[in-house]
Amino acid sequence: MTNRSATPNSGPDAKVVGVIIVNGHALVSIDNPPVNPLSVSVRNGLMEAVQTVNEAKCKTAAIVCAGRTFVAGGDISEFAGPPPLPHLPDVLDAIEASATPFIAVMHGTVLGGGLELALSCAWRIADEKTKFGLPEVNLGLIPGAGGTQRLPRVIGLERAARMAASGKPVDARAFEEFGGLDLVFSGDPMAALVSFRDNLPARPTNTSARSVEDADLTALKAEITKSAKGSNAPLIALETTALAAKLSFAEGSKIERQTHLDLRDSAQSRALRRLFFASRSVTRPARLKALDPATISHVAIVGGGLMGAGIAAASLAAGHRVTLLERDSESANAGRGRVEAIITRDLASGRITDAKAEARRAAFTAGADYAAASDADIAIEAVFEDPEVKRAVFRQLADVLSETALIATNTSYLDPNMISQGMPGPGRFLGLHFFSPANIMKLVEVVGTSVTTDQTMSTAFAFARGLGKIPVETGVCDGFIGNRILSAYRRQADYMVADGASPYDVDAAMRSLGMPMGPYELQDLTGLQISWANRKRQLAAGTWPGRYIDIADKLCEIGRQGRGSPAKKGWYDHTEVAGKPDPDVEAMVAAYRKEHATAQQSFSSDEIVIRIMAAIVNEANLILEEGIASSDTAIDIVWTEGYGFPKHLGGPMFWAEETGMDKMRDAFAAIEDQSPGSWKAAGVFKR
Repeated sequence: MTNRSATPNSGPDAKVVGVIIVNGHALVSIDNPPVNPLSVSVRNGLMEAVQTVNEAKCKTAAIVCAGRTFVAGGDISEFAGPPPLPHLPDVLDAIEASATPFIAVMHGTVLGGGLELALSCAWRIADEKTKFGLPEVNLGLIPGAGGTQRLPRVIGLERAARMAASGKPVDARAFEEFGGLDLVFSGDPMAALVSFRDNLPARPTNTSARSVEDADLTALKAEITKSAKGSNAPLIALETTALAAKLSFAEGSKIERQTHLDLRDSAQSRALRRLFFASRSVTRPARLKALDPATISHVAIVGGGLMGAGIAAASLAAGHRVTLLERDSESANAGRGRVEAIITRDLASGRITDAKAEARRAAFTAGADYAAASDADIAIEAVFEDPEVKRAVFRQLADVLSETALIATNTSYLDPNMISQGMPGPGRFLGLHFFSPANIMKLVEVVGTSVTTDQTMSTAFAFARGLGKIPVETGVCDGFIGNRILSAYRRQADYMVADGASPYDVDAAMRSLGMPMGPYELQDLTGLQISWANRKRQLAAGTWPGRYIDIADKLCEIGRQGRGSPAKKGWYDHTEVAGKPDPDVEAMVAAYRKEHATAQQSFSSDEIVIRIMAAIVNEANLILEEGIASSDTAIDIVWTEGYGFPKHLGGPMFWAEETGMDKMRDAFAAIEDQSPGSWKAAGVFKR
């Protein structure tokens, strides 16, 4: 038996790749936690491993990875500068050309560079739970080490193009069916490797030397164009993959590599990589890292509406026991039905198995007796946005829960200090603002009161992360980070409608930016009554800023409260065709303009976008100045994860920098002139 380091020198490299040779067979192990990325140290180690196994004239060399996964990609931190040597394509070419054939023994996730590494091996075997994918498009990139050229030579052009352009993974059984695996196993990977080697097939033709049958990708291109929503990388990935049927591997790989490197410098890739790192940093505030969060086993949810049911479903999916509380048995049964509907949909879609569905049902109860939540570790109220109703719920929860249990409000606008005032154990109260549908949307705003303890915050962040969410800390203000900016967005949209723009043109302009829907379509989806109640609250308190446009109020007063209202109308008519512009609304807008003698202006689509973005970015900068948000990236995470701002544009703050702050200042000056006294200028926008 021979045990050799597979690295050229001592230091960090010596720790990440090693070679053990037993009876002429080599085991090349990668140990680069947490996800074994192909950093420069790993690439150096693999290059040395190829030399080691060939010098020893090994019969085979198997690549295995320590920890929870095979190689899950490249080292993204290297993408900001010139790629250091050795380059990954050279490493993979050396593995493929090695006289000693390589076997990839895989588990966990085999993504990006990890899949490219596997494709360079002669054979591939994988645990049955392994996932395979080329997710580079999610970072505004395409594969850069032969992925778009080797994959179609293994599984065919159309399947490879779909994987590269969509970024979506496939499971082991599907990848085996495609022709990507030589063996799928369960249990001990080393036993599977030994069994595979004992019956080793003839060495196949090197992947790069295989031909690719051409395919018609027209339908796939149309599908990807629609789903990309302005992101460039998916279509570039498709077009680059298509080269595999037209060019040699060397020619296609050269184009792929240069395209990959060019995309690294693109605004879209920089935006997506920034969000990638931000989504990891904001979820773990530095001051909380030294604290051990409390264990959450039992979750109580008060309120079985769409929001409460979504939070309950997310908690069940994370393995928690859940008690849903309502004001009476009838309401509890309705809430139970909503949770059951989510479980049923997940089962029907194949996202969960029958066993998991039954486990979630067994862990769930619903009723009207708060005593059922007496041993809950955290309780979250998701009742109507009324401070007194919420305070009453808090009092009932405080009466039955232990003194260590966390109590959270899901309020989207109200001050958690006010809701929890006078309650026992004040340090355990906080806000957890989920976004609807809560079982799908990833964002959670975590709102501490003036006396919430760091221990409570640590547990709340860990709980949210455990649900698969992206928690972002926010200070207390009306609407916190997200909805405060949304209010500014809606105000500027209303000002332009009052002054000459059609609400339907405003929606179309914001969709052209890449938003999934415009502000008026969004109101129809969520219900006009929510923002109406908030406006009435602000008007009563004397806190409404500047001009007040009451068109939406008038719509609410006549029952046009959105597509979910009995009238099935809001800004649009949803009675027959969803989202049909309504002449009655246009007449109401015209009447408002006449009554208030507003100056009628014409706004181009670009003017609508830049003026709305000026309002958004100004409010975001005020939030930063006031310490409500910890960073500009936190704001961008909130708006990309919670409000549909296009991720490839990086969020409002990144978009503004890319657009140019001089242009943004000009646009803000225009909205100040349009609505005098309606905007407080952030420092960057002061004249």
